[in-house]
Amino acid sequence: MSAEQQHRDGQAADPGPRSLAQALRERDDASLGALLRSRPDLLHPVPTDVTQLATRAGTRASVLRALEHLDRFALQAAEALAVAPDPASYQELLDLLAGDDGDEEVAGALPATVALLRERALVWGGEDRLRLVRTARELLAPSASHSSPTGLGPSVAEATSGMSPGRIQAILAAAGLPHTHDTVSAVAALSGLFADRERVAELLEGAPEASREVLTRLVWGPPYGQVTAEPAAHLRWLLDRGLLLPTTPGTVVLPREAALSLRGGRAHRVPEPTRPQVAVAAERKPQVVDAAAGGQALAALDTVEELLRSWDEGGPAVLRAGGLSIRDLKRTATVLEVPEPVAAFWVELAYAAGLIASDGGYVEEHRDRHDRPDADAEGYEDEETRDARTRRRSGEAEHYAPTPEYDAWRDLPPAERWAWLLEAWLPGTRAPGLIGGRDGRDRTLSALGPGLDRSPAPEVRRRVLELMAGLEPGQAPDPATLLERLRWERPLRSAGPRREQPEPPRTGVRPAYGGGVAANDPEALRTKLTEWALLEAEMLGVTGRGALATHGRALLGAEGRSEGAGAGTAAAGSARAAVVAALLAPLLPEPLDHVLLQADLTAVAPGPLVRPLAEALGVLADVESKGGATVYRFTPGSVRRALDAGRSATELHAFLDRHSRTPVPQPLTYLIDDVARRHGLLRVGAASSYVRCDDESVLDEILADRRATALRLRRLAPTVVAAQADPRTLIEGLRAMGFAPAAESAEGDVMIARPHAHRTPPRTPPAPVPDGPPAPDATLLTAAVRAVRAGDRAATAPRKETPQAPGGLPRTSPADTLATVQAAAMTGESVWIGHVNAEGAASQRLLAPLRVEGGYVTGYDHTADEVRTYALHRITGVAELADEPDGAEPAR
Repeated sequence: MSAEQQHRDGQAADPGPRSLAQALRERDDASLGALLRSRPDLLHPVPTDVTQLATRAGTRASVLRALEHLDRFALQAAEALAVAPDPASYQELLDLLAGDDGDEEVAGALPATVALLRERALVWGGEDRLRLVRTARELLAPSASHSSPTGLGPSVAEATSGMSPGRIQAILAAAGLPHTHDTVSAVAALSGLFADRERVAELLEGAPEASREVLTRLVWGPPYGQVTAEPAAHLRWLLDRGLLLPTTPGTVVLPREAALSLRGGRAHRVPEPTRPQVAVAAERKPQVVDAAAGGQALAALDTVEELLRSWDEGGPAVLRAGGLSIRDLKRTATVLEVPEPVAAFWVELAYAAGLIASDGGYVEEHRDRHDRPDADAEGYEDEETRDARTRRRSGEAEHYAPTPEYDAWRDLPPAERWAWLLEAWLPGTRAPGLIGGRDGRDRTLSALGPGLDRSPAPEVRRRVLELMAGLEPGQAPDPATLLERLRWERPLRSAGPRREQPEPPRTGVRPAYGGGVAANDPEALRTKLTEWALLEAEMLGVTGRGALATHGRALLGAEGRSEGAGAGTAAAGSARAAVVAALLAPLLPEPLDHVLLQADLTAVAPGPLVRPLAEALGVLADVESKGGATVYRFTPGSVRRALDAGRSATELHAFLDRHSRTPVPQPLTYLIDDVARRHGLLRVGAASSYVRCDDESVLDEILADRRATALRLRRLAPTVVAAQADPRTLIEGLRAMGFAPAAESAEGDVMIARPHAHRTPPRTPPAPVPDGPPAPDATLLTAAVRAVRAGDRAATAPRKETPQAPGGLPRTSPADTLATVQAAAMTGESVWIGHVNAEGAASQRLLAPLRVEGGYVTGYDHTADEVRTYALHRITGVAELADEPDGAEPAR
């Protein structure tokens, strides 16, 4: 007898595991831990035993999630198993993937792929009895109503189910097959004919050319077609021979066996066993990449600071449905001097980092209510929630504003501020590029509004950076090949056949940020997320000139990884943030404490300024242009703004002289003195409002000016004029007429107009919406495997017959219960107990009693794998374990 025959006989004698639960039970602890690591949804809650683990692994939601995390070739292997016989041998699977001509790459990659499918509990059984999990087969296999992702339709047996015996015999006769006495043998004969390549070729030699063209269109899917009540002759030829079988009235299908014969045995047109390589689009010096990324990082910090500075006294109002209005987003884009989609990205980044939030607390009110289990029961409301309700009832508008965390962030060094932002960007699930698009209900998605979370975003973002890190320093990837690699790693399943060779995006065209994406188009979303990740990384300075910078590579380190949004001291002080900040710091210029004053009333800051100088100069002058150097322009209005803030002309001259590396130009000195001389000559107060001036001629000039008509002025005294307008409107009107009034208090003192910084109450940054449960750590995996093993030992332990209460719990009298557990504690035996906890939940426990006293029994619970104490009055009954057969190991 040959070795191959002996191996075949051995497989027949040992059919392998009979179920997925048995296959999992035969695994070692390392393999079981690998399953739980790859499918973390199986851990919530921890299964009580292997049977429950197998049941949970076969549920539709869990199988769908597992299939979505397969690479393209692993998914192709699962799809091939779904159209193969159940069970199928390894050779049958290989033939479906490699075809009649064979494929060395497929043959080399298939063993590891099958091992991967086994590890994730999608396939079980021996080499000659591979079985796909039933739920996965139902999802991937073709039926009479839809084809599989391979483009194959139902088998002959499935398609002819319900067909009359006479019709089946007629098909046999037309196909040249002998008559049979029953339908089963007739279907088997027709299946055997279509599975034979040579016989199918002989059958088609006599087919009309139009018939062969129809088969060519259907062979790679979809395999369905429409026919009329009186089909054409070439269609009738196919129908008569069973090459097209009716499924529903007017619909026919190409049987699976015939399609495989025409395909040469391949389940897929193009098997993809090897992952695509990311091509290099350009190579640059790493120093150039780091310098460019450092400049982008500095620009990103300036942009976020400008945004927060513009909202410092209170930002735009919150829409009723949440988020910013289109008008407010346009205003923000104008302030930042960027397109609206880019402005939306910076707003969302500041929100994710916890630097801006709503000052009304409506969202936080909802979150707090769910975080407190006793809130609804006791009607609990904190002061912040009550304040929010009061503001909403009174109609007071809710606005966005910086949070208290902004002040802490602003005081950090630039590199640490950048790391703070990156710790929020990398794990964030909100996709700013969707802003402006439509959701599933055809509503516009707005910045800071609901509906922007996309759970695949962090995975795509991190994977893009990891693939870039796989290249040599200074190498920029080709976006088209990068996208193709991501598509291979995470292919998207669909109801119909998947395109085997998706068209790559056009190269040489820089994708635009934003623009939205269809709510029901996951393929387009995956493509957009990849493009947005590349653009966002460039805007933030993670990459420079298309290549990953040195500090960008450090950002991918596992140490110090933050699970939530990267706000707060935890994010800024994490180990990873410290490493990234240390690498970025040398690339950022040191802040300067001086400017260069020009004769044209401008000041040039050749680099970033220290914060006190930047804030003071921002009050005294207007920013004219930004870039490597910032240009400030001095105007009468800007000087008046500094005087309104309480600075005197002498202080302004001293400030400029102290911080200028060039002499103070004479025109600037004259400008300050001239504005200061006229500043405060007029005094405006609240009467409705009034104007007071010691110079009567100035008031005469104001009253004679036509532009003062709207202010409705009336002279009360030679030096006092009353107005029917509020003080702010009066001041603005007089300034428009060329005067420089100053506001005064009720006591007649000049009021200093310092900016009022508005802050929200303490806020928690938005938590990312995860794509399923988080990956378990080693400690949790070890504990879970121990609990599953312990529960499995307890569940499989035999027990003696005993009366049972409803639910299958043992039922004994209190006296018998006490006597049995006392005896078990003396002999060291284990017993089954039925237990009902304080919430009324019933369970069965395998307990080895150690001590019985005070109405409680303490023992080792094999089900929970730990020592526990149970109240005797909550034990419904006790059952002794059945006697073990000779040689069997008792449960311990």
